[in-house]
Amino acid sequence: MGTLGGWASGFVVRMGNGFWVGLLLLVGMGVGGCAGRGPMGNRAMAFPDDTLSITNETVWVYGVDPVTGEQVHVPRDPPPTYSLRCFVLVRVVKQFHAHAEFDAGSVPLDESGNRRLIREVVGRSPRGVSAAGRRVRIPGYGNLAEFSRAWPRLFQEESGWAWHSYLQRGHWRMVFPFTGRGQEREAEALVEGLRDHRAPAVHVVDFPGLRVNHALLLIGAQADAERIQFVAYDPNTPGKPVVLRFDRATGRFDMDPTPYFVGGPVSVYEVYCRGMR
Repeated sequence: MGTLGGWASGFVVRMGNGFWVGLLLLVGMGVGGCAGRGPMGNRAMAFPDDTLSITNETVWVYGVDPVTGEQVHVPRDPPPTYSLRCFVLVRVVKQFHAHAEFDAGSVPLDESGNRRLIREVVGRSPRGVSAAGRRVRIPGYGNLAEFSRAWPRLFQEESGWAWHSYLQRGHWRMVFPFTGRGQEREAEALVEGLRDHRAPAVHVVDFPGLRVNHALLLIGAQADAERIQFVAYDPNTPGKPVVLRFDRATGRFDMDPTPYFVGGPVSVYEVYCRGMR
């Protein structure tokens, strides 16, 4: 998603002083994260059962310069076959958590039948939750990880395209300032969302540097007087969760190192919720 960040940065520069005047006015009016975070979910997320088995491949291979300690990257060779879908895959996991139920004891459908089921789930809003009698029933599989492992191509074809990640409506938020108090409110709201089983999806970014510009789905949190530690599903490393920490003293989030990020301070806000689709 690095090229998305480059586009956003260029947009800000070209807008000039008028943009920043408008930006400050909006900030003064209280522009922030999701307005009315959304309804409660049916149950807590389980990792890895409630996540996708397919991988969002990175366009680059990342590393750390041994002299400067800075993050460096080179093009992946051969190029990835399925990439730039981090927001797409996070959205799909959220939609299956909110709108699907699995019935491992029933006979599974064929390819066309399973394609239809995936389309039905993906066609529902990521901001809502289906009532028990209105959830999409997935026969023959016990959970999403099992289902997607059996039909990886169907999920790749039906979940969405790279442009769905680029044009996710919540991207506008990353160009606005992130204050310590605002990030504290965000962290507390995310904890509340996990308590409500809402499966919060978050945009993780270090704008304008954009060493990381990524989507994660939170699956758990532990809080104490000093910090909140979040555990998240990462579509780039589906078999291994990622850790985000919020430090109450500094008012900042910090992300652990990953194969695509050297680690360090990041800004975090929820997406795919009311007011931030």
